[in-house]
Amino acid sequence: MRLVLIFLLFVISAIAFLDRTNISVAGVAMRQEYAIDQVELGWVFSAFLVGYALFQVPAGWLAARFGPRIVLTGALLWWGVFTAATALISPTGANALLFLALTRFALGIGESVVYPSGNQFVARWIPAQERGKANGWIFAGVGAGSGITPPLITAIILWGGWRASFYVCAVLGLVAGLVWYWVARDRPEEHPRVDAGELAHIRAGLPPAKPVERVAVPWGIVLTSRNVWGLFWSYFAFGYVIWIFFSWFFIYLAEARQLDIKSSAAYAMRPFLCMTAGCLAGGVLNDRIAARRGLYWGRSGLAMVSFVLTGIFLILGSTASDATVAVLVLAGGAGAMYLSQSSFWSVTADIAGPHTGVVSGFMNMGCQIGGAVTASLTPWIAAQFGWTAAFVAGATVVLLGVGAWAVVDPNRLLVPDDKVAEDVPADVKAGVAS
Repeated sequence: MRLVLIFLLFVISAIAFLDRTNISVAGVAMRQEYAIDQVELGWVFSAFLVGYALFQVPAGWLAARFGPRIVLTGALLWWGVFTAATALISPTGANALLFLALTRFALGIGESVVYPSGNQFVARWIPAQERGKANGWIFAGVGAGSGITPPLITAIILWGGWRASFYVCAVLGLVAGLVWYWVARDRPEEHPRVDAGELAHIRAGLPPAKPVERVAVPWGIVLTSRNVWGLFWSYFAFGYVIWIFFSWFFIYLAEARQLDIKSSAAYAMRPFLCMTAGCLAGGVLNDRIAARRGLYWGRSGLAMVSFVLTGIFLILGSTASDATVAVLVLAGGAGAMYLSQSSFWSVTADIAGPHTGVVSGFMNMGCQIGGAVTASLTPWIAAQFGWTAAFVAGATVVLLGVGAWAVVDPNRLLVPDDKVAEDVPADVKAGVAS
């Protein structure tokens, strides 16, 4: 059953990225209809990511407090509504650009719940030795959803206009929310389809339940942890680079490489297909290297190699003169970037235990801040210095991120076992003993 639910989280992850990246394809038509330039469209992109970033920690707290089942269901229904609302804003109305930005901000709030909830699910359901692969599958949905976005949204736009693409995406989100609520449970003990054998397997791979789950989030420890800040800044670098692909790659192909809408859709799929492959491969490598060389090399070591490869690919791809070569090399950079994805989310589950939702939310806030910066900064750099400079700037950021990963040690628990024992109130200890 845990595999069924991981696959469902893969599907939800794909829908989330379909809903958030459809605007990068529809943006070409939207710019014309709303009479806005590329930089103003970047503000709309950034508004989503600001909402997404600001609500990461609250989303993690909600998932820990109320469970991933109900919280993720509510989020799916919320973002389905605001996906549809994007298409309802009149281009002739006063402050249309402001309303577009506010709607995308609200969509970001809804989608902020997805991965903190997913990681809270992983911490409760997935044995430690399977977390790399599990996170690989969940985040493979990012590449899958983004990969089907260019051809699917292009086909819908050619059939019914750009607004129709938002309505279709909204329906998918609403349906996914209902299915998740019907199928999921917060813990394996609560699920009627989990048999004794699977439950024993899950419990054997989880740390023993500790009464710390009743203790408040140790904010002082979280905000002074070298691990947490290393994850935050490395995920900032990840977000800066990857949102170049999510926000601007389709437009880059159309405007910088002079490809028509159908050719752009075909080429724009390739980075996201590589992300999917990279994410799945990274999940497998993560677990295998960790089993042979230890958690540091399986999680942090793999991520550092991923970042270095990404920087090299971005520089080589952006300077290629042939459009096909450029797309293939840049796509390789996107795939290399996603070799590290499962490392981020596995480490938070490794070090944070019952505080996984909050810590992963804080980490993911770094990613979305990076994305918000690149959503507005990349078109400005491209306008001032050219698209090659925009990609080289991304390469510089991701190479700096290697240093942030170097200080992350998955073996260093956020709250050590001896500290847990000290922090548990006496009445809770007595209750557990009894």
